[in-house]
Amino acid sequence: MELRDYQWEVIGPALEGKNIIIWLPTGAGKTRAAVYVCKKHLESQDKNKVVVLVNTVPLVDQHLKNEFSFLQSQFQITSVYGDSLQKLFFSDMVKSHDLIICTAQILYNALNSQEEEMHVELTDFSLLVIDECHHTHKGTVYNKIMEDYLDRKLKGQQGLPQILGLTASLGTGSSNTLEAAKAHILEICANLDAERIMSINKQNSSLDCHVPCPKKQYDLAEPRLQDPFGEKLREIMTQIYTYLNVSDITTNFGTKYFEQQVVELEMKGAKECCQKTRVCALHLRKYNDALLTNETVRMIDAFNMLDEFYQIEQATKKLTQESEQYLFQLFNENRLSFLALAKDSRYENPKLDKLQQVLQDQFQELKSSRGIVFTWRRQSAYSLHEWVLGNQALCALGIKSDVLTGVGSSSQTKHMTQQEQQDVIQRFRKGQLNLLFSTSVAEEGLDIPECNIIIRYGLMTNEIAMMQARGRARAPNSICSILAKTNSKEVARERLNETLEILMESAIKWVQEMPEEEYHQRIAKLQHEGMISRKLRDIKLEQQRQLHDPDSVLFCCLNCNLAVCRASDLRKIENMHHININPNFSLYYKKSQDCVAISRQFKDWKLGNSISCEKCGQIWGVEMVHRDFILPMLAIKNFVVETPNGRQKTRKWSKVTFEIKAFDYTEYCNITF
Repeated sequence: MELRDYQWEVIGPALEGKNIIIWLPTGAGKTRAAVYVCKKHLESQDKNKVVVLVNTVPLVDQHLKNEFSFLQSQFQITSVYGDSLQKLFFSDMVKSHDLIICTAQILYNALNSQEEEMHVELTDFSLLVIDECHHTHKGTVYNKIMEDYLDRKLKGQQGLPQILGLTASLGTGSSNTLEAAKAHILEICANLDAERIMSINKQNSSLDCHVPCPKKQYDLAEPRLQDPFGEKLREIMTQIYTYLNVSDITTNFGTKYFEQQVVELEMKGAKECCQKTRVCALHLRKYNDALLTNETVRMIDAFNMLDEFYQIEQATKKLTQESEQYLFQLFNENRLSFLALAKDSRYENPKLDKLQQVLQDQFQELKSSRGIVFTWRRQSAYSLHEWVLGNQALCALGIKSDVLTGVGSSSQTKHMTQQEQQDVIQRFRKGQLNLLFSTSVAEEGLDIPECNIIIRYGLMTNEIAMMQARGRARAPNSICSILAKTNSKEVARERLNETLEILMESAIKWVQEMPEEEYHQRIAKLQHEGMISRKLRDIKLEQQRQLHDPDSVLFCCLNCNLAVCRASDLRKIENMHHININPNFSLYYKKSQDCVAISRQFKDWKLGNSISCEKCGQIWGVEMVHRDFILPMLAIKNFVVETPNGRQKTRKWSKVTFEIKAFDYTEYCNITF
């Protein structure tokens, strides 16, 4: 197994058993270096076991089939991810294998599982490899695993695994001063219990030969001279505000800031039991989404998104409230005007013309080009893909495109299954596709073939995302294009990111040059402060859960405010699925005709029909078929929680102020029969 000179330079301390972070640019072969460390580690002692953690599912399969496949002739290696049944027998997989590659969530679930076939301990492993380790901060799964590690370390536990972190960018922690950037780097080091950050010092020429740097260019589009479609959207939003009798009409329509404002307004309406405020806020949010889409892609994409929302609402809800009837009438009265404006090519988004120009320049000159267009939202990725399919000039150049997005659920559009992700990546590798429209899922780690062009399309991201996306352009003489409006916030942010990258490098160099004793003192101090902070956090969470007696808490339908159950009727399955065990609860909801489609397999349950309020049609959740019982599984975002201290509106079960017991099969049988 051959390593490059600079790879030998960065793995030295890891081969000695020390905890380190390897910081190398994207494409420089961090994974290859980690594989060599794993090989030597497993060869050094028969009982050694390695777990390799990644933060996205495609990386699990990629690591197993690519770099880590080198070890398969010598060691027992496997992969485990969310859709695989192996996760249910994780403990057995650990016992029978030398090296496991899995998502961080799989390991975290196993560490906290009460089931014998699933549960493992950190001490079952001798080496923990953390890919994209810059995510080890705040509430990420990586950091939750490392918090457990540090708590054990500070209590004096022996036998904890060696830590090897891999990253192309540690970032600055959203700071823009050198001191704050230094503090962020030290915090990441403390979280990973790293003795050193290893980067290239002597072998820069070797790195330059193997990792070409793409040419960066700014492709700027002029703003629309006229935007009657967007003006019509703003006009309707102003009318809704007038209907609400809100005097301070915002001027921030079509921004993420307004989206935050309107979400707060929606929650306020739910808490105060003001259906008019809540419903108007919901519709304002959809109009704002349409404005954001109009700014990003085509007008017709914005119209279709808004039109689909109203069609679904009309099909699922009874629309008995005056405010709902007003909002539907308002849209229907203006629908044809919206459609006519959306089809008027004179007012189309200038960024699309600029994107066409950039793609034509690239694919005309080099027929074998490959590229990725990064965009912010999933909906934008699908819309851009449809735009290319309908663009004769681009199709004539042989552009074959598809979409690559994440697997998580989204209110915007459908999510990709893990198999769909893998199929798209495989087709791109084989050359069956030469252009991807992707969200951030393709920025980090994926072994995507060398790209000639990367386009960051109207993005407002941090310096880490900028560096990761740029690293996809690995072909000689490749281009990284920043496509945005002239004098826009996106351009200003990209310029700032360039400054922050330099700031990060200065901060890392400062940390690397710290006197060893001072460095270890700072790290130890941060780790002890972190442990105290976690204890206080856990105490606060426990106090929060004890605030209210579950019998005193009512769950009310978000839409019609009907009280439908008590918190004492709720139970948890696998510590994450919240179901209602009261047999009378079925009187309050109706079922859909079709089962919910999902690609995953589960140990002893599956999804059934979606459920909604019998009175108003508001979606509540889905049915869970568990051990042959059909149980309603609720999404808390679809309810208002009424406590003795007032009404609450939350989107997460972790925020509730009462305790929810674990599901007991025997208890449920006694209630039911």
